[in-house]
Amino acid sequence: MDSSPSKPGFLERLSTLLLREPEDREQLLQILHTAYARNLMDADALTIIEGALAASETRVTDVMIPRAQMDVIDVDDPLAEIIPTVIEAAHSRFPVINGDRDNVLGILLAKDLLRVHTETDFDLRDWLRPVVFIPESKRLNVLLREFRVSRNHMAIVVNEYGGVAGLVTIEDVLEQIVGDIEDEYDFDEAHDNIRLDTSGRYRVKARTEIVDFNAAFGTEFSDEDCDTVGGLVLRHLGRVPKRNEVIDIEGLRFQVLRADSRRLYTLLINPPSPQTGADAATA
Repeated sequence: MDSSPSKPGFLERLSTLLLREPEDREQLLQILHTAYARNLMDADALTIIEGALAASETRVTDVMIPRAQMDVIDVDDPLAEIIPTVIEAAHSRFPVINGDRDNVLGILLAKDLLRVHTETDFDLRDWLRPVVFIPESKRLNVLLREFRVSRNHMAIVVNEYGGVAGLVTIEDVLEQIVGDIEDEYDFDEAHDNIRLDTSGRYRVKARTEIVDFNAAFGTEFSDEDCDTVGGLVLRHLGRVPKRNEVIDIEGLRFQVLRADSRRLYTLLINPPSPQTGADAATA
């Protein structure tokens, strides 16, 4: 019978590594990276732990969807206008306003519209769910805990004057921890790197190769130092940009549509002017 001790498991090996008792967060991160280098954890585990640590220092204002980009429904809109809006935006929840975006009455769940049989006596007020208002300064770890307790998936962010600054969803919070969460309605599908949206601008995935981007927009960006459009933006800035941030590179304006604290996902680009001779193509 073999009396040799069994191989220590993952938690035991990690505990041994953590016995150094880090004095601050930077030392803790160094230990975690050492654990990753020694194959005590994989890259996904390291990413999630880093994201969880960052969530306690990240404010709602850093990840929210800005007020101007909110897809909203007016409480007086007829059903014939609401349904096309819901289909076009493809969200599961919509803030319902009364006249302007500072007056949010409640939240409409798209699935509730499936129970509407006739427009004759339809009153949107009867279908509203309660709305949750939160300050811009709230930390993501606190918000996530509140989402779990209240079972809400969306909150309206207000500024110090009580005006609506934007909205945040539970998906926005989770993406800061685990990375981008894609579903069947997201633009980020492998076969569609460049797409013209309803505003006349182009949505471009950050992983689009420079060669393909140049071919689509008639640009001449070099691919010697970076292979993708996201890499081009990161190299130009020297950091990961925030959502809605605007960057001008060689006459072309890039707006960050989707990003988290570690990665850049989607960019919004104005169509090239006719003077450039560029003829952008969509996938």
